[in-house]
Amino acid sequence: MARPWLNVLAQVVPVPLGLLLSGALVWGATYADWSGTSSNSGNTWESGSLGLANDSKVPMFRIDNMRPGDTGSNCIRIEPHADFPTALKLYSNSPNWPNNFQSFINLKIEVGSGGTFGDCNGFTPHKTAFDGTLDQFIALYTDFRTGVGPWTLPGKPPNSLSFRFAWKFSRSAPNSSQSVTINEVTFTWEAREHK
Repeated sequence: MARPWLNVLAQVVPVPLGLLLSGALVWGATYADWSGTSSNSGNTWESGSLGLANDSKVPMFRIDNMRPGDTGSNCIRIEPHADFPTALKLYSNSPNWPNNFQSFINLKIEVGSGGTFGDCNGFTPHKTAFDGTLDQFIALYTDFRTGVGPWTLPGKPPNSLSFRFAWKFSRSAPNSSQSVTINEVTFTWEAREHK
């Protein structure tokens, strides 16, 4: 036997439930526009640079017709173009030569301030970086890891370091040193981030 009150309940209950759900949707839609924001715009990331320059235009030395006892010198200024402190080293990756000719060229390298390329007037030495023979320098200081230094540079100019290279052709150079030309020598300064 059918129960009429169940039919009535089945017809009546969906109406309040439908009203309740539609009211919730209206409430949600009504308050969905309320919000608050806080922004920080314009953020960028730019890497720094680590540059290095010197004031030379030509090789420091082009010596012809050397005789035992001859001497000479030149200065060069190294300028950092870095956005942060760097560690500077000096080396040469030039090849050694046969017959030991380069062992009769004495080389003294001083680091200091003042002086410019081709003019050591005003150069003030702070420290001797190397004092030996050219072949010793080339054999011992071949890259950044083994290079002479380091010297700390604070960053962009006007900060700079000056180097004075003084050479002497030994009086004990043998007759076999006559009419000999050495391979070209490159002196390299390298700066890396100071840590």
